[in-house]
Amino acid sequence: MNLNLTKPIVFFDLETTGINIAKDRVVEISILKVFPNGNKESKTWLVNPEIEIPAEATAVHGITNEKVVTEPTFKELAGKINEMISDSDLAGFNSNRFDIPLLAEELLRAGIDFDMNNRKAVDVQTIFHKKEQRTLSAGYQFYCGKDLEGAHSAEADTNATYEILLAQVDRYDDLENTVEALSEFSTHGKRADFAGFILFNEDDQEIFSFGKYKGRTVEEVLKENPGYNAWIQNADFPLYTKKVLREIKERMSVPKKETMTDEEKLQALQQKFNLR
Repeated sequence: MNLNLTKPIVFFDLETTGINIAKDRVVEISILKVFPNGNKESKTWLVNPEIEIPAEATAVHGITNEKVVTEPTFKELAGKINEMISDSDLAGFNSNRFDIPLLAEELLRAGIDFDMNNRKAVDVQTIFHKKEQRTLSAGYQFYCGKDLEGAHSAEADTNATYEILLAQVDRYDDLENTVEALSEFSTHGKRADFAGFILFNEDDQEIFSFGKYKGRTVEEVLKENPGYNAWIQNADFPLYTKKVLREIKERMSVPKKETMTDEEKLQALQQKFNLR
């Protein structure tokens, strides 16, 4: 099976310093150009992002600051990249929401007037999700081989969810049959709160995942700007997020000593009580 092409199409993928379209940078770009006659041309570049690559990003793609320090910057590669894609449609996996917007930012930053006029975008992930449903009913059929009768009633959905988990544990040999293991496997990232406004970094420290203090530890921010907690407590954030912040603030008020006198323990408890 060959694609029915009237012009070249470029499949590409970006590895980056993060997922913020406006602020993050490319650290690797791989391009596969497919021509209407079936010929292919491919090229992969490592890129010096000119900013620090966070440890969280390195954990995903394995590209360290040391690995790219002597590589060309995106601005230095922009002309070659643009030449390779300028006559082509674009394709990728989740490319409409991430890769194309971030590529556009990088090219515009390099002084190249990128736009999508006269070219099409094909997002393979969107096709996948549209063709292969990810609903509870579809999961019940896939894992249990049964139609979900009474879908969207709480009882039917609850029972189906339980049956699906049993079937998943039975199907996948590498899926450990403990709640701890299942919880870890089914969690995308370690959160301090349910909503994901406060996460844990690799050192198991709480960090903000949003706003001007994104990526910074909560304790550091609260020391630097005590009013930030008050703003969150009075803003439209989930109650559990507010509760987590209050607990962190209370924890910060307790003297960090391995041994404390009875008097110090009493003072710390009194201070904690007063903070409430």
